Amino acid sequence: MDSEHRIPVAGLLLALIGSAAPFAAGLSWELSLGLLLVWGCSLFILPSPETRTQSTAPTAEAMRATFAQIIEHSATPLMLTVGNRVVNANNATRTTLGAHVIGQDVRVALRHPNAVELLDSGRNGETVVTGLVRRQDIWRISQVQSDLGFNVVELTNRTAEADVSRAHTDFVANASHELRTPLASILGYIETLQEAPGSIDSKTSTRFLEIIHREAQRMQNLVSDLMSLSRVEAEKHDLPETNVDLGALVRRAAVEGAGHERRNRLTMHCKPDIVVRGDAQQLEQLVRNLVDNALKYGAADGPVTVELTRYGVGNAQLSVADTGDGIPAEHIPLLTRRFYRTDPGRSRAAGGTGLGLAIVKHIVERHQGRLDIESTPGQGTRVSARLPMVETDPSQSLPEQAGATGGLPPEEDVGVHG
Repeated sequence: MDSEHRIPVAGLLLALIGSAAPFAAGLSWELSLGLLLVWGCSLFILPSPETRTQSTAPTAEAMRATFAQIIEHSATPLMLTVGNRVVNANNATRTTLGAHVIGQDVRVALRHPNAVELLDSGRNGETVVTGLVRRQDIWRISQVQSDLGFNVVELTNRTAEADVSRAHTDFVANASHELRTPLASILGYIETLQEAPGSIDSKTSTRFLEIIHREAQRMQNLVSDLMSLSRVEAEKHDLPETNVDLGALVRRAAVEGAGHERRNRLTMHCKPDIVVRGDAQQLEQLVRNLVDNALKYGAADGPVTVELTRYGVGNAQLSVADTGDGIPAEHIPLLTRRFYRTDPGRSRAAGGTGLGLAIVKHIVERHQGRLDIESTPGQGTRVSARLPMVETDPSQSLPEQAGATGGLPPEEDVGVHG
């Protein structure tokens, strides 16, 4: 017989003895009978201790509902399944796979042979699938069985990790290729000079040495840019804390980027009293890279305009524009990738490393700014960097202002052209 419907024999005997005691003591039999009836009935009406324990214990369904509430706001997609049927899916899962996943067969929801094999096995484990949400994305699917009659299925997006790993592999391969090309050229000319030292005339020997020097300089520039990119990436989460007079810095860095032989092609327009919170060394590199690119790839002997103005509310905008051939629209989104070139032959001939705009992009990002590239084929290209300004008291001097003009007289703030 079920424990809930068992006759409480011991309780009845105790009730009988307890109710007989008043009658034996000389009280009326009606009192003894009433006591017996009340006591006996209470044994059948009140639940037993075991029944009370069972009634207060949470059911599996209640536990599942509680667990569903706990995982609802987790950033990781999680599902609860019973017999391969999705009974609960948190917000991250509904965003990733759609709200219709609830009530669906989990194997149909995931639609991947590896996932189906894991889910059909009914065991704890994990597998990796591709293309779960978008083509080429990578997900790890884990299944854990619980003692409450349901399984927990977890989806972990591994696409970003794979992209980083692939980017590192591509970066090493590209860097190795870029270094190998000039190195092979250097070694080839050196071997030629060593094998026939007496048979090569002075003019040819001088030409070989010039090529060796040019290729060595190219390698040095590449290594320097690689080190700069590495430093910028390492510091990208460290916000600069120093106030920098951007106008003085732009004037100095632009002239340095142009060099003495190209300085006459520059035209500069810099508004005064523009201060940003930044890393002066990196901001100088940003200006030098933009000016050097414009002079290299713009029209031969054509002017390059450098402008520093206020933009909107609380922003400064540095723009560098050339009058070259321009860049086709399909190339513009790719220009800040490492080693990307629209014309590899021309870039290498000009001494470019393919890293200049990648460095610029990381510097702008570290300074919480924005980089824009506009180009019209046949008219030229304009690259603009917007940076948040710092409002300062004009009476306070900035440490970076000392010697910031780099020898330029004040009247050259507007126009270094010619």
